[in-house]
Amino acid sequence: MKYKIYYLSIVILLSLNVLSKAQNKQLLIREYYENKSLELVLFDLSMNYNIDFDFERSDVRGIKIESINIKSLDLETTMKALLKNTNLDFSIESRKHVKIKPYVKEEYNNIKPTRNNVNVSGWIFDKNTNETLPYSTAAIPETSAGSIANVDGHFLLIDVPTDTSRIVISFLGYETQEIKLNPAMALDDIHVYLKPVDYRIEEVMIVGEEKKLVTYAEKTSQISLRPSQIDILPNLGEKDIFRTLQLMPGVSSGNETSSGLYVRGGTPDQNLILLDGFTVYHVDHFYGFLSAFNADAIKDVQLYKGGFESKYGGKISSVMELTGKTGNTKEVSGGIGVSALSGSAHIEIPVSDKLNLFMAGRRSYTDFIQSGLYTKINDMYNAPLADETTGGQFTRFSTDPSFYFYDLNAKLTYKPSQKDILTVSFYNGKDVLDKTSDAFTKIGRFGGSTGDFTMNRVDILEWGNWGVSTKLSRQWNEKFYSNATVAFSNYFSERDNYSERTVTEEDGSVSSIINGSVENNNIIDYTLRIDNEYRLTQNNTIEFGMQSTYMDVNYYYTQNDTLNIIDTRAKGFTPSLYLQDKIFIKDKLTFLYGLRSTYYNLTGKFYLEPRASANFQLNDHWNFKASWGKYYQFTNRVVRENVLEGNRDFWLLADDEMIPVSSAYHYIAGVSYTTRNYLIDVEVFYKPMTGLAEYTMRNETYRFASSSSLPDNFYQGTGTAKGIELLMQKKYGRYTGWISYTFSRVEHQFTDLNGGDPYPSMYDQPHELNIVNTFQWENWVLGATFVYNTGRTYTAPVGAYQLTMLDGSVVDYIHVGDKNAFRLPSYNRLDLSATYRFSIGKKKGSFGLSIFNVYGRKNVWYREFDVIDNEIVIMDVNTLGFTPNLFFTLKF
Repeated sequence: MKYKIYYLSIVILLSLNVLSKAQNKQLLIREYYENKSLELVLFDLSMNYNIDFDFERSDVRGIKIESINIKSLDLETTMKALLKNTNLDFSIESRKHVKIKPYVKEEYNNIKPTRNNVNVSGWIFDKNTNETLPYSTAAIPETSAGSIANVDGHFLLIDVPTDTSRIVISFLGYETQEIKLNPAMALDDIHVYLKPVDYRIEEVMIVGEEKKLVTYAEKTSQISLRPSQIDILPNLGEKDIFRTLQLMPGVSSGNETSSGLYVRGGTPDQNLILLDGFTVYHVDHFYGFLSAFNADAIKDVQLYKGGFESKYGGKISSVMELTGKTGNTKEVSGGIGVSALSGSAHIEIPVSDKLNLFMAGRRSYTDFIQSGLYTKINDMYNAPLADETTGGQFTRFSTDPSFYFYDLNAKLTYKPSQKDILTVSFYNGKDVLDKTSDAFTKIGRFGGSTGDFTMNRVDILEWGNWGVSTKLSRQWNEKFYSNATVAFSNYFSERDNYSERTVTEEDGSVSSIINGSVENNNIIDYTLRIDNEYRLTQNNTIEFGMQSTYMDVNYYYTQNDTLNIIDTRAKGFTPSLYLQDKIFIKDKLTFLYGLRSTYYNLTGKFYLEPRASANFQLNDHWNFKASWGKYYQFTNRVVRENVLEGNRDFWLLADDEMIPVSSAYHYIAGVSYTTRNYLIDVEVFYKPMTGLAEYTMRNETYRFASSSSLPDNFYQGTGTAKGIELLMQKKYGRYTGWISYTFSRVEHQFTDLNGGDPYPSMYDQPHELNIVNTFQWENWVLGATFVYNTGRTYTAPVGAYQLTMLDGSVVDYIHVGDKNAFRLPSYNRLDLSATYRFSIGKKKGSFGLSIFNVYGRKNVWYREFDVIDNEIVIMDVNTLGFTPNLFFTLKF
């Protein structure tokens, strides 16, 4: 009897357990399988989750699951992952009854086509937010033909074989989707909704959706980046778009003190940075440790390292096009984030079916909360002020700098019809550093007299950007698309850096001395741009347009309140026209050629810029590519060399007299080999440059020049940049990453500098190695990056002496060595991070730890020099050592 009761109890308990599971609102599956047969996996799921699978053993025989990690997914999503890339289909007959059968090519296969060589166009959206996906791809598998969507997510396929053909839609970080056409569809207004890849599935072989952080496009020297995925990499403070790109071949930073991009020997001012159509001239926050762009406000990033198309102009090195988020059009959503330096928040508001608003803000709290990371960075830049000798006594001056930065993004999107999109985008970013201090003391004189000594030191630096653009996009017909953009941008940098010494004697007499400098630089940019795209055929696209830019640039630099070193202002006007043609030949060869013509009012000349590029797809694995082009630049960020105190920079307009118009040729060739999981890419480049400018007072004998003429201290020269880049990338799976290596040389030659001999550029770093690793385990993402660079070059004094003048004053003389004849020690560091991702209902978040410079390498940032007793004293200024950082994000 007791055995019957025992068995009855077991049956009741099992029944209650099954009943409780049946009452759950959603069945969630959490399993990991590796190198298991599909039949065994189905059996295991059946036992663990009480699922009834209905299938023929012959249909699943021989199918193996290489690797899949399922984390709290529903039954439908789990089955899609298991049966992906098999010839099996499934249907869920009831909550726990699944029928599996061989895939039958839809009933559409029984529908005969009614039209041949049809045109198909439409829009590609994010399934969760309805936000358009720029530069996504639409392909026709039967013909290997395809189309890249424009910046608004619109695609066009011409001469699709039939109105029952298949179209494959894909985008970086989203599940690839295949749609089947049918005669009842409106082929000129297809809406495709892609689902973001769920980070809870780590796919190898069976589930192979793209989860790459960055990707190399088939185009020459192009890199695509999705900012929403870069938080898994180690970071310095918070996720950063520019820091991620610095890990790619051909893109340098040198060390952590600059988030700017030095692309193939070029300087940051030689990069065209566009955010929703307006130019951003300065891209740094916090001394350069962070970029000026909030990654939560950016949807897509395209970087062209060279050989870029004719529709871009005004720069000689590279182009970065950033597309701001338009926001969730389905429901109100947003998010917050906190790091060691700043806090951020964003919100997405669907005002109506046609109107959408996105807003984001970020601000450092460094002016009232000073974290360990802030203290380390602040100490690097703000050394304690030296003691001041005053009449035989010493007065100590110290200050606690006040610093903060912020940036604001807003974007309003209005869609009055399916063919029109109107957007208004706004950006403002600013940094403020205040190191003002003062001191008061009594001073003694010989004979017993005394006086009051007061010193006020003012050191206030503000810099930042404003930008706003209005863009109207219109689909005139299925072949003709246009964008019209009106944009305004403003860069400003203002520094007051002076000290006022006041001595009040016993007799009441007062004497004052003011030493220091005031420096202001301002750029105002108004731009009108119209871009048109006309698809002649599926294999031929014509692009043409115009751009007109008005620039007002001024720079003011004075010393000691009386000596004007530089005071200049110029207004430039550059109307441009461009035309380019993209041709596909037999689905193998892509040829793009174009011409850009620009008139520049300050020189009264026209500048022609012919450009061409080609890609040859030999087969599914091998791709060959090459680019050539001529490029001009009319705005320049000039380096003002200061051997003892460090270099400064400022912006001026070229005039071909004091400042030349810069130009460069790009010669690029490359080859890539790709498989499903791996990519190997090699590119070589050669870039001769003319019209380089530099400002230096190195030919002045005195440490501080007593007078200076603006033209006399400007020098013009030429340069070359050449090198080879290698990228090896693992694209899919739980473990992903890449190795990038660049060997390059950058050499400048100025007739009146360095005796006319060539010398290595300040940014010449022959060897650059980056190793990036990410590994997903359960809800954790582990990241590691290793960086190695050859040390940068610098100029140093090699001798010094003092002379006593007739009036008794002592003047320091220095002898400067050859330009950039010395090189800092090599730079290397290892960074680690661990990120935990979680979900609470619809809310998703992450938190983690990032460790910068794990082994505490003392990398040299720069060297300072001083003259003591006629001897040169060298002091190394190091970058950050071991630096941990905590971060947290939550999206709702």
